[in-house]
Formats: sequence, C-alpha cells, structure tokens
Amino acid sequence: MPKLPRLTSEEAEKLLLKSGFQHIRSRGSHRIYQKGRERFVLPFHKGKTLHPKIIKSLFELIEDESS
Repeated sequence: MPKLPRLTSEEAEKLLLKSGFQHIRSRGSHRIYQKGRERFVLPFHKGKTLHPKIIKSLFELIEDESS
C-alpha cells in the first residue's frame, strides 16, 4: 500500500468536488458532501492537515464511486 499524501481540507474539498460530490450543508467546522446515497463529512479547519484515517476514507470513497 503506498503512503497516503498529507492533505489540507481545501485540497480534500477539491478532490470531492472533482469526483462529483456536492456541498449540501455545513455545521460548525464540518462540511457535508453528497453524491447519490454516499455522504462524506469533512472537518474544515483552515490550514491544518487532515488525519490519515480521514484521508484514507476519502480515497476509498472516491475509488468506489469511480468504479
């Protein structure tokens, strides 16, 4: 398994929007994106890098949607 990249929330948001997810709402510092029945909650703290587990689930979701 290759090493996961370190992403900020802005970079992760670009990946989600590029793969067809839509920003449906925000609650506090979290933004909720949806595509069909799939939903992803992205913690949005400007300038901070995301936890590797969040990045892993993001890439798994995008990979499943593209298949």
